[in-house]
Amino acid sequence: MASSASCTGIILSGGLNTRMQGRNKALLRIGEQRILDRIIGTLEQCGHTCMIVTREPSLYLEWQAEIVRDVFDIRSPLTGIHAGLRTMGTEFGFVTSCDTPLLKKEVVQVLMEALNPNVDVVVPFEGTFYQPMCAIYSRRCVPVIEQMLHRHQLKVDLLYERVRLKTIPYAHFKVVDPQLNSFFNVNTPEDLETARKLVSTYESSK
Repeated sequence: MASSASCTGIILSGGLNTRMQGRNKALLRIGEQRILDRIIGTLEQCGHTCMIVTREPSLYLEWQAEIVRDVFDIRSPLTGIHAGLRTMGTEFGFVTSCDTPLLKKEVVQVLMEALNPNVDVVVPFEGTFYQPMCAIYSRRCVPVIEQMLHRHQLKVDLLYERVRLKTIPYAHFKVVDPQLNSFFNVNTPEDLETARKLVSTYESSK
């Protein structure tokens, strides 16, 4: 298992927010916090320093996080992953997107426990479906991703065919997150309301 100090929390915030009617998902409020605040808080609980990968750095100056721009002018999660991995000062980066307000630190810890020096990526997997925005990547992925981006191969799944991959079944995460809410993305106004209800239910049950 790698230590928390060897892993940076990388938050991708470079989408167009089209399904959210142009509203920046990272800045939307759920409960008393913005989504980005919730994610950073979770990653800091895990002991990670945080990095925000964005095309609009001026929007994020109030946060105590390193701000990084994409290197490739291509809209793809792979572009954001590349920018974060090549900039971070650690061996590994936990990657998530700015629209995952229900991410639990215990889920991140399950991934951390699976890390070892012979693994390049650790990712949740069920059937044929990966969770690339809740996964840990090694710096060793950077040259492979660069080759893919130069060839305009933009599917993150294709990266997994070219690196040393460790998959973790969903059952392992259900032990700490029974509904797998950590994988829930707020893409639409309806998703936002769902997330607000889930958070309200959870906080009222404490």
